[in-house]
Amino acid sequence: MNYIGSKHTLSSFIKKAITTTVKKNLSEVVFCDLFAGTGIVGRTFKPLVKQVLSNDIEYYSYVLNRNYIENTTQLDAEKYIAYLNSINGIEGFIYQNYSEGGFAERLYFSAENGKKIDAIRQQIETWKKHLEITEDTYYFLLASLIESADKIANTASVYGAYLKKIKKSAAKPIEIMPATFKITTTKHHVFNEDSNKLIKKIKGDVLYLDPPYNARQYGANYHLLNTIAKYDAFVPKGKTGLRAYYKSSYCKKSLVKKSFNDLIKNANFKYIFLSYNNEGLMSENEVKELMSLYGTYSLKKTKYQRFKADKTERRNHTATATVEYLHILEKQL
Repeated sequence: MNYIGSKHTLSSFIKKAITTTVKKNLSEVVFCDLFAGTGIVGRTFKPLVKQVLSNDIEYYSYVLNRNYIENTTQLDAEKYIAYLNSINGIEGFIYQNYSEGGFAERLYFSAENGKKIDAIRQQIETWKKHLEITEDTYYFLLASLIESADKIANTASVYGAYLKKIKKSAAKPIEIMPATFKITTTKHHVFNEDSNKLIKKIKGDVLYLDPPYNARQYGANYHLLNTIAKYDAFVPKGKTGLRAYYKSSYCKKSLVKKSFNDLIKNANFKYIFLSYNNEGLMSENEVKELMSLYGTYSLKKTKYQRFKADKTERRNHTATATVEYLHILEKQL
C-alpha cells in the first residue's frame, strides 16, 4: 500500500540501527511496534525476535496486523480466495455510498468494484457467523480484501477525496490477492488500543515508535478502509462520506509534547526508538531534550523520498526528499 509514513523503504535502515544498538540476542527480545500502521516494521522483526507486540488505534490497521503479525501457521485458504473472486457483486453499503452509480455518487470505486466489495465483505462475515472459517482465516481474508480494494480505489493514494473521473487503474476489476504472512514458531500479539493507555499495560525490550508527524489524521485519510473493515451501519457525512473517527493528540501541536512525554515516562522498555522527520510537529531538539530526561540519548539520520499523495502535494513541496530521524533512548528503568 502507498501509505503515509510507510517505513517500507526505511525498513533496512531501521533494522540495522536497532540490531546494532540492542545489547541482546534478538531471538530473546520482545519487540513492540506501538503505532503499527500497515505493520512493515513489525513484519521485518517478526521472524527475528521472541515476540512482536503490535498496536494501532485504527481498525483497518488492526486487521492488517492481526493477519501479518499474529497469524503464524499455514492456512488452508486458497479455496476461499478463489470463491470470493468468483462471486457476483451486490448493491450494498459500499456501492450505494462510495461508488459510481450509487445514490451518493462518491467515485471512490467503479460501480462494478463497489458491488464486488460489498459481496465479498458480506460473504466473509457470513462464513465467520456460521463458524465456517477460523478467526485466523477471517482476518487473513479481510486483510486480503482491504489491500486489494486499496489497489483499485479511485483516489490519489489517500481517501480524503476521490477523483472526478474513474482512472485507468480504478476501472480494472478487483481481484483478491492473498495477504501472505510469514510463518513462525514464535507467537505474537496484536492490539487495537490508544497507545498511551496500552503502554501502561505492556512491557518488553525494544519499543519502536512511529506516531503521526503532522496534522494529518489517519482516521480521516483512511476512513474508507475502516468502513470496509468494520462494515457497520452509519450515515456518511459530507462530500467525502466521512465516518466518526479517532483524533490523535500526536496530530495537534498543543498536545503532542505532553502525550509523547507521558508515553516515554510510562514505557517499560529498555530501548526506545522513535521514527520522526524534519517536517514533524516536534523539532529535533524538542525530542532530544525530552528523551534525554529518561536515559542515554543518541540519534541517527537518513534521507529518503517524501510521500506524495497527489499533484497538489507535489506543487506545494519543491523538495523531493526529507530527512528521517531515528531518535534512540537507552532508558534507565
